[in-house]
Amino acid sequence: MTAFTVKYYMYTIGTADFLHAFFSTVCGRLENGKWGSRYPYLMNELYQGTLPAEHLAAGTEELAQIKQELAQFAPNQVIWDIDDRSLTPPWGDNISEDITDLSNYFVTSEGEDFLAVFSAALDKARELNVPLTIRTLKN
Repeated sequence: MTAFTVKYYMYTIGTADFLHAFFSTVCGRLENGKWGSRYPYLMNELYQGTLPAEHLAAGTEELAQIKQELAQFAPNQVIWDIDDRSLTPPWGDNISEDITDLSNYFVTSEGEDFLAVFSAALDKARELNVPLTIRTLKN
């Protein structure tokens, strides 16, 4: 299980594969397969584990643009793994009818909209002026 952490606040995401699928989809659909070419703060810094406090504003702008652009893609255009395009989500095409495009495709393990949780974590980090990190939680 992975989570965004901001000081002592934790925002549960889901499996590492799920998080990688989000970043893979951004890379494959919005960056023409060139990881970090358009969204360097989220794709390079945060994906490696930490988005420093001084880059939170830029990360917030990147996330807003990502959400807007993902809305142009159908749910079946998700990329589960940029390194192995043959891999598919464990649930296949069996998704909720509430999912209308890739901007609302990703749902956390707790049933929340991933982009809303991601945005809330960025907002909290900005409020506290501390880095946003990705952590792997022990079971």
